Amino acid sequence: MYPDVLLCINGVWTKAADGRTIPVVNPATEEVIGSVAHAGRADLDAALDAAAKGFAAWRKVSAYERSKMMRRAADLLRERAEKVAQLMTLEQGKPLAQARMETGVGADIIDWMAEEGRRAYGRIVPARAANVQQLVVREPVGPVAAFSPWNFPINQAVRKISAALAAGCSIILKAPEETPAAPAELVRCFIDAGVPAGVVNLVYGVPAEISAYLIPHPIIRKISFTGSTAVGKQLAAMAGQYMKRATMELGGHAPVVVYDDADLDAAVTRMSASKFRNAGQICVAPTRFLVQEKLYAGFVDKFVAAARAIKIGNGTDPATEMGPLANPRRIPALEGMIQDAVARGAELRTGGNRIGNRGYFFEPTVLTGTPKEARAMNEEPFGPLALISPFKEHEEAIAEANRLDYGLAAYVFTRSTKRATAAIAEIESGMVSVNHYGLALPEVPFGGVKDSGYGSEGGAEAIEPYLNTKFASLLSE
Repeated sequence: MYPDVLLCINGVWTKAADGRTIPVVNPATEEVIGSVAHAGRADLDAALDAAAKGFAAWRKVSAYERSKMMRRAADLLRERAEKVAQLMTLEQGKPLAQARMETGVGADIIDWMAEEGRRAYGRIVPARAANVQQLVVREPVGPVAAFSPWNFPINQAVRKISAALAAGCSIILKAPEETPAAPAELVRCFIDAGVPAGVVNLVYGVPAEISAYLIPHPIIRKISFTGSTAVGKQLAAMAGQYMKRATMELGGHAPVVVYDDADLDAAVTRMSASKFRNAGQICVAPTRFLVQEKLYAGFVDKFVAAARAIKIGNGTDPATEMGPLANPRRIPALEGMIQDAVARGAELRTGGNRIGNRGYFFEPTVLTGTPKEARAMNEEPFGPLALISPFKEHEEAIAEANRLDYGLAAYVFTRSTKRATAAIAEIESGMVSVNHYGLALPEVPFGGVKDSGYGSEGGAEAIEPYLNTKFASLLSE
């Protein structure tokens, strides 16, 4: 059932001009299940030309009409959700239930942004003279180049497409080669909903080559990237060189502060589920667990038990709770971090190994007593690895939470409003969730600070980077 995925340029599904393709591998079986078209320079030029023409047409469509087409795309995505989820699980590995949820939330994001586009208001500024009118007008910034990752093939792509279209921009999406079919079906929903040719374009290929060509190109006026901090800094520098607006949603290393008055069972249940969802391949995954001494031993025991109880297997099996890692690169990366931590004195409480020799399965892993110098305490693990450490006082926990240059997400567990309020104020993070996982809903901001990037891909703030503000002053003679 897995397709050979094509490019979408100017509303037409097409092979690469030179016929090149990239194999797509099922991470649960390591079998090649299909291919994706490999865009070259000719394809990118065609996409740029299409985006320029698409923008000229789309910006003239009223926000009301744009919203109706977007809402239709959301309805189509819901109608096709089972097919999209099946494809996502085959190419990415996550359990089918999680793929279904991601697809459903994707439709909700389209609906949210469709309505935000209708509310991108300007304003009238009272003038100092009776015969002067002062207007503030919001206009679409122009064609967008967007780069989305493989860990959430729908969720990350749909945020970029929806914000761009709601604002009146056209877009070229460079979607992930490892998980190409799900974002292709997302784009198909927009095309089938009646979005004009050239407004949404889809390409695949070598990421560095595509970004190096699209970002400097004069047709492109806005960049949106989700991925690692290292790559994000390179693309942000390139965008800055050409004075292009940029939204950067980058890496994280989320702290979890568990105070001694917290509901222990709730903290373990909610955070273990969040830690190992999508095999830990989530930028906002809880990673550094800082537990106050009174609860530390109990938290470790219960968290280790929760990790060991997770059902691991092929995402197509309804009983599976955690699928494989999405690609073979993550296995040696995790093994290296774990070995380094243990060599420095950390205790391996469970996991730490690849499972079998077919498929990229990895055990849910818990380390305790990991020193701050260990790689795992400084580099984003991006896998099923939890690091648990004790702390004595509030100030110690906040210092550790803020120690790294990351600042994407943080979590706090406490029954004290005073402690929660202090933690929210003092933790350097774009998002803080207290006593639950409350992030990534369509209507709330989603973004980080420090090396975790800038800009938001959720809430009312998401449309802002796609709009220019124009001031007009009119003197009536």
